[in-house]
Amino acid sequence: MKQFWILDFRLKHLKNMKIFCFALGAIFLARSLSAEAQQEKIPRIGYLVSRSRPGPNDQGFNQGLRELSYVEGQNIVIERRCASGSLAPLPELAADLVRLNVDVIFAGGSEPVGAVKKATRTIPIVFTTESDPVGSGLIASLARPGGNLTGIANLLNELAGKRLEVLKEAIPSISRIAVLRHSTSDVSHLRETEAAAQSLKLQLQILEVRDPNDFDTAFGAAKKGRAEALIELPSTFLSTHRKPLLSLAAKSRLPALYEHSGFVDDGGLMSYGPSLPDVYRHAVYFVDKILKGAKPADLPVEQPKKFELIINLKAAKQIGLSIPSNVLARADRVIK
Repeated sequence: MKQFWILDFRLKHLKNMKIFCFALGAIFLARSLSAEAQQEKIPRIGYLVSRSRPGPNDQGFNQGLRELSYVEGQNIVIERRCASGSLAPLPELAADLVRLNVDVIFAGGSEPVGAVKKATRTIPIVFTTESDPVGSGLIASLARPGGNLTGIANLLNELAGKRLEVLKEAIPSISRIAVLRHSTSDVSHLRETEAAAQSLKLQLQILEVRDPNDFDTAFGAAKKGRAEALIELPSTFLSTHRKPLLSLAAKSRLPALYEHSGFVDDGGLMSYGPSLPDVYRHAVYFVDKILKGAKPADLPVEQPKKFELIINLKAAKQIGLSIPSNVLARADRVIK
């Protein structure tokens, strides 16, 4: 009997060992499959802009991806959404990116980032914005933005005086300047421009527009007000609709200074401001840090590192304007 009991015990022990080994193997297999799945997971970036077609800014973003060894479709997926030149679709496009549960959202411009902020409080957001992100309530502070947002603030308010100086140096005789702004733009831009104009003894004529139908009226008012030049205050809306603005400026023979080089590349006279392709390129570094585990709240908001003066001599010739040689010598790029 004792021999049978020992044999039975050994058989049961062997059976239990097989069950144990099978269970252990299953656990290791599950962990291996889980690790493999995590390795194969490709991060997804949401990309939201308002313009209707790809341009230098997008090329700057793509350059940033290349610099950090990201290859779209291989180790990164980008869900691109464009408002096709209108601000109205932005809330729905932002909501669409949130529904996709992307890992991080890049928002280019004040209106896109505003739409994304309203759509999510959890998905990390990297932004570029022309407005004061602290004053507008977008973030708590530049050093510690808090919440789920960080990025690059162009802080064009601080450039208001410099832009007026550039315009006066290019056209020394001017004393009356029309100021074109969108009705929803950050009012701080206007205040800084008015303060700078006062110190430079320039008279301003404020032209506020709500939609493209107001453009003709605004330029007609500038003519009646005997404006000698025009300056465009930073606005995603005005940038999106720059083609008709450039056409009206040329038709009115009104020298104009714009916020970024896209206006000049499309036929405008001059621009002074941050290099937006460089801003978009650098924004990818924020995206990369977040994908590697950093929290937006802990990433200080930065300012642009590269500013540029662009002059279009073709546009100057079209309106009969001669740009002083000292101003041309300072230009970062001259279109001939």
